[in-house]
Amino acid sequence: METMIRASIFCAASVFLAFVSRKSLVRPRSHGFPRFFAWESLAALFLLVVPRWIDDWASPRQWASWALITASAYFALRGAYLLRTLGRPDPARTGDELFPFERTSRIVAAGLYRYVRHPLYASLIFLAWGFFLKHPMRPELLLASAASVFLILAAIIDEAECAAHFGDAYRAYMKTTRRFIPFLV
Repeated sequence: METMIRASIFCAASVFLAFVSRKSLVRPRSHGFPRFFAWESLAALFLLVVPRWIDDWASPRQWASWALITASAYFALRGAYLLRTLGRPDPARTGDELFPFERTSRIVAAGLYRYVRHPLYASLIFLAWGFFLKHPMRPELLLASAASVFLILAAIIDEAECAAHFGDAYRAYMKTTRRFIPFLV
């Protein structure tokens, strides 16, 4: 019965994610296409680990999990705020598959974006591995890995789109920042 409920929740989440991603799903070369599959992997991973969310709650594995989930929340909230406020979204920017906050009129290179080009994708990678640590078994490993691969693909495509839109300024920005983790990757 519990499996049936989680499967139903996954199906409902998939319908919602497909609706939100509908414009990207018809454009397989857009960054939103692999992002959709990353979201699907994360939804499946979450539903797989939720029954074991607080198992062995005082273990180092759980502390590491919570650290990654906390970092994920910080990167997501701070990254979205900076993108929205400093990026000055431009409704006239082309690209139907872009969410409104992605339609920036300028490169955001302050705050987290001074160190990381993709704090929102980094947040999802942190989230995937935080979920994985809740119950580190083979299915969870495969889903966390799949989410990471899809997010890396989304970032690479996003960078190409940004370079096409912003030109040399974005290529110069890429040389001074890391993709996901400050000072590392």
